[in-house]
Amino acid sequence: MASTLLSLASATPSASLSFHEINKGKLNRGCMNKEKTSPFIKAKSFGRVSMVVASNVSRFEGITMAPPDPILGVSEAFKADNHELKLNLGVGAYRTEELQPYVLDVVKKADKLLLEKGENREYLPIEGLAAFNKVTAELLFGVDNPVIRQQRVATVQGLSGTGSLRLAAALIERYFPGAKVLISSPTWGNHKNIFNDARVPWSEYRYYDPKTVGLDFEGMIADIKAAPEGSFILLHGCAHNPTGIDPTPEEWRVIADVIQEKNHIPFFDIAYQGFASGSLDTDAASVRMFVARGMEVIAAQSYSKNLGLYAERIGAINVVCSSPEAAARVKSQLKRIARPMYSNPPVHGARIVANIVGDSALFKEWNAEMEMMAGRIKNVRHKLFDSLSSKDKSGKDWSFVLKQIGMFSFTGLNKAQCDNMTNKWHVYMTKDGRISLAGLSLAKCEYLADAIIDSYHNVS
Repeated sequence: MASTLLSLASATPSASLSFHEINKGKLNRGCMNKEKTSPFIKAKSFGRVSMVVASNVSRFEGITMAPPDPILGVSEAFKADNHELKLNLGVGAYRTEELQPYVLDVVKKADKLLLEKGENREYLPIEGLAAFNKVTAELLFGVDNPVIRQQRVATVQGLSGTGSLRLAAALIERYFPGAKVLISSPTWGNHKNIFNDARVPWSEYRYYDPKTVGLDFEGMIADIKAAPEGSFILLHGCAHNPTGIDPTPEEWRVIADVIQEKNHIPFFDIAYQGFASGSLDTDAASVRMFVARGMEVIAAQSYSKNLGLYAERIGAINVVCSSPEAAARVKSQLKRIARPMYSNPPVHGARIVANIVGDSALFKEWNAEMEMMAGRIKNVRHKLFDSLSSKDKSGKDWSFVLKQIGMFSFTGLNKAQCDNMTNKWHVYMTKDGRISLAGLSLAKCEYLADAIIDSYHNVS
């Protein structure tokens, strides 16, 4: 706060408190120096009154305004729009057919059980809830996987997918200095932020082919082959974000071949297990195939989508090692990294996951709800394709909509076309052309098809 110091003079000018005298007094110690005047103090004299004014100049003046988040900013713009037909297809969060947020019934039941048990709110260990760490590794790799039985997996509960990725990035920076991470082009917007913040160098490998609105498999393989030996290859285990384009099982095998040949380390981001296809096992097939080959693997998990636990920030980082001794050392260092970063993780979401997976009836119910959510998105995807195909008379092939999987569809629209989607049609989406089908209802598919067709054909 700005402050004003006043010294009132006596009747004679000689009695006036001068700036020099102030400088010799208490202010000399805290604010100013005879030889060097503080930039925060200005002195003004008005006849018999000497005034010292402390200017309100912030020590943080050099900090610039950060740009708005490209994804979360979409929701803010959507909320400000009063148009009755507006659509928010930006943020990846599941919505009902009525486009309302959805809390899974199985989560409500697990919540009720936790309340009845009267669990305490004590701190968790740094590595998180033991029961959660056990079931999350089993869900990803399979209960009977040898790496589980041989205790070759270092699992640490993280702050959802983002926090888990950040822990792994810090581990890479600390113990693999100079190693590069290869990420797909395009990828989830926060991947680059995470590695930049951890000071881990990264480059991109080709992934999306705009000509086919599909996978540039040859480019992907060539770039992985060209990467320095021992690089970390970041892979989306299922439901690639933002494209919705996944490799086929045969393509996954070729990717694994190249990574093994180059002595790279596969680094999976698993944000949609069970949510993409409706099957936990199907969506984990890529990770399990790499592990079955005896490869050391890093895998980050999130329960935001498949259990709708967005605000609970529940996830995990798993490191599959060649021996239980190596896994124990890796886990100790992950805990060492987590301690000054956030100390220990939250407990509520971890208990929900552990209780649902640990109870056969709740687990069965969860699987049914995942199938329902995945099924709704598949239905919307088919309806959108049908609407585009029937309304567009140009002969354009829209089949890529059906070939993509999961929450998102990559439309192939450029920035100007995306702007038209928003400005004219009130459809809010990220500027890379990604739309979240989870935010679309069957009733709105024809409206969205009209917007896409207009933007594609009439805006260059």
